[in-house]
Amino acid sequence: MTGQDNVRSFFKQVFGGAWIAQALSVAAELGLADEVAAGPQSAAELARRTGADAGSLHRLLRALASAGVFSEDAEGRFAMTPLAAPLQAGIPGSQKAMAAMMGAEFHDAWGGLLHSVRTGKPGFDARFGAPFFEYMTAHPERHGVYDDAMTSVHGHETGAVLDAVDFSRFRTVVDVGGGNGSALAGILRRHPSARGVLFDLPAVADRAAAALGRAGLAGRLDVARGDFFAAVPPGADAYVLRHILHDWQDPEAVAILRNCRRAMGPGSRLLVVESVLPPGNAPSFGKWLDLMMLLVGGRERTAEEFRRIFDQAGLRLERIVPTAAEVCVIEGTTAS
Repeated sequence: MTGQDNVRSFFKQVFGGAWIAQALSVAAELGLADEVAAGPQSAAELARRTGADAGSLHRLLRALASAGVFSEDAEGRFAMTPLAAPLQAGIPGSQKAMAAMMGAEFHDAWGGLLHSVRTGKPGFDARFGAPFFEYMTAHPERHGVYDDAMTSVHGHETGAVLDAVDFSRFRTVVDVGGGNGSALAGILRRHPSARGVLFDLPAVADRAAAALGRAGLAGRLDVARGDFFAAVPPGADAYVLRHILHDWQDPEAVAILRNCRRAMGPGSRLLVVESVLPPGNAPSFGKWLDLMMLLVGGRERTAEEFRRIFDQAGLRLERIVPTAAEVCVIEGTTAS
């Protein structure tokens, strides 16, 4: 294969990847994997169950099968494969919600990348007419999809973080902007002597409270409602910011950190769980995630950029701990 052939093959794979992402999104929205889990079915049978056009659905399934997502037998029935299984709802490691979002809001946001690069402003705002979090507030029907999507992307990180950092030293942990509470629940299950406080906006906290009530952590987990741009609950041993700062530019990130600083006691620790971008040309998922965050108004950061915003907030960055996942734990204390 010539060098030119390699170049063509690269671009073919890249462009085809965008098509596959859209096809996966449609499969997720239609719930095809949930249907096929009961046994192999034809496109016509699946079309009746999902309200799709049989001929068009067959073309979608045929293309996905060529990528290993579902498989077609000699009778034209489509069956489950290891790559199709994560498109089911309610299973460990489910990617169904993320696939749905990547083909909807996030897909449209990527169409605004040129706008973002030219102007420095979020492409999501240009596409949807509102900042991302305002859009989500105005579309409550998407809340559950977004929560599940974030769990599917980041849920596996909790174990890696707990393996890398000793949480047994903390009696009380506040998860700032803790979303659906899955990460905090994981911390409390690993460390039965700890207590936790999930802190988030009222609408988010209300959704989390219902789910956490079934988590078997009664008496050890409280839900607090508020805005981390105003204040966070005081007096905890540890404050966790998991994929929070990357949603914001530096002025907003520093404001969040300052409020954590005000809430922290002399021995409190701040634990930021995020990507830390490597220098140079090293491959990094975080560098691509950084483009996604550009589209919605945030950014991923290098170690030096984290150190700078910690300093501005009156915090001392003590160490950056790599984990087995794609994230690090950036640990800080109150500056003396």
